[in-house]
Amino acid sequence: MLGALAGVAAAVLVGASVSASGAATPQVLDDSQLNPQSATLGGASPLSTSRTVQHWFGQTLDPHNGVTYGYNMVGFAPSTNSSATIPVDIIPLDINVGGSSYNGTDRVGAVLASPLFQNGDYSTTTAATDNMGLKGPGGALSAGNAGVQLEDATMRAQFNKVGTGYHVILGTSVVHAPITINVPAEHGTQITNVRGITFADVNINWFAAQLQNLNSSLGYIDPTHLPLYVTNEVMLYIGQNPGNCCVIGFHGAGIVPGFSNGPGNGAGTQPVLTYAWASWVVPGTFRIAPTATRLADWALQDIHALSHEIAEWADDPFVNNFVEPWLTPTAPQYGCSNFLETGDPVVGIGFSNGVNTTDQNKYADGTYHPEDEVYLPWFMRTAPNTVSQPTQSPSTNIGRYTLMGDLNPFPGFRAPATGC
Repeated sequence: MLGALAGVAAAVLVGASVSASGAATPQVLDDSQLNPQSATLGGASPLSTSRTVQHWFGQTLDPHNGVTYGYNMVGFAPSTNSSATIPVDIIPLDINVGGSSYNGTDRVGAVLASPLFQNGDYSTTTAATDNMGLKGPGGALSAGNAGVQLEDATMRAQFNKVGTGYHVILGTSVVHAPITINVPAEHGTQITNVRGITFADVNINWFAAQLQNLNSSLGYIDPTHLPLYVTNEVMLYIGQNPGNCCVIGFHGAGIVPGFSNGPGNGAGTQPVLTYAWASWVVPGTFRIAPTATRLADWALQDIHALSHEIAEWADDPFVNNFVEPWLTPTAPQYGCSNFLETGDPVVGIGFSNGVNTTDQNKYADGTYHPEDEVYLPWFMRTAPNTVSQPTQSPSTNIGRYTLMGDLNPFPGFRAPATGC
């Protein structure tokens, strides 16, 4: 979580610039310079009359600081045992930078075939991140959580609703025509890692502005849907240094579609749009071995970034869910954060699910790699946790604090969050 990005709305419109002529020589970055993280854009506080995604409001007392925090989440309140289906508009982005093309179009089929949109079994997994960030043994994951999509499984376990009528379903997807974005040389380049894998590296403010302009200009954008922008091997850098990499996804919200500030009138009926972008990640893009200061990133491939952003969108659709500040050694790139962002503490931590035949290079293993997700009781310092599905083995705190539960190898996720 980087927080809302300022000043992006004033950037150039898509198509107003041209790609650099000729292929540029990619800059080589060491694994230590490739630090995966996500961001958020804008934020809004919808009224009950606002036209927006289906959502519910809840409140929880944090016993550590005595503050009651309110939050909006996608779907219906778990207590209703109701099922919500949120239509998703998949918008592939074909990115031209440095004389090369990185086409989101090429990954749409694999995304649609993934656990994000296909029903699967989350009772067990064949592999999960170990305590060095490498591929470790699998095992029991979420008992009875089968025949559902990934985000549905995640939400059902978060509120101990496995086996009930409670669902949060990503609806039948509409795949729109791809949109080509030409990145000018001053706003993007290509990067090659030490394994020879090359990817696009684009300035985050410039790229975010392109998406916000699309949110406002595309006639089919519907605020009751989730517009999901998909790229292929495109990362973002912060500031002016392409070496300050890599943002792999963000989600956002705005009163006026795509923007954080809207008109001061409208009788409370202004549309509030929520949206997300994330990139397909080729296996081996991020570190495959641990270093003295960082874990390996075995799970950070294919849909990992997409699962991160969809989960964060579901738990914080309007980018305004705040919690007591937290800090975790597994994701030092976020520093001290007060956002309820379920993927940030566990970025790079995940498990295997399904069969994946895309990008099967020597760093791949033939499966998809969803991210683990941190649950509301972790942020709210709830102990014992009687909100979420129980852990795989009986535990003092009863409920799990992440989807992976006992399979998450780090002690900080077997107990509530700690302060900064």
